[in-house]
Amino acid sequence: MEYIYSALLLHSAGKEINEENVKKVLEAAGVTVDEARVKALVASLEGVNIEEAIKSAALPAAAPAQPAAQPTEEKKEEKKEEEKKEKEEEVSEEEAAAGLSALFG
Repeated sequence: MEYIYSALLLHSAGKEINEENVKKVLEAAGVTVDEARVKALVASLEGVNIEEAIKSAALPAAAPAQPAAQPTEEKKEEKKEEEKKEKEEEVSEEEAAAGLSALFG
């Protein structure tokens, strides 16, 4: 997370988000810098409009939370029917096994 925060801090300060600046921010924060993660961050942010990304990320959080949908009666009935079918299959397999054993005495 600190890598992303460093990029957001640089953006907020109006500085260019490049490897050197990200490293400086991380080092100033006392973070041990992983060169590969810095390169990956800078490469992934290339061409990204951070202002638009922040706005689009903030919109869903501002929307009121929707309660989880409750299962309808149809779904409950479907589950019951599936359970009945599974039990029927188990019974028919047992009957089939019993029938085969009768063949071999």
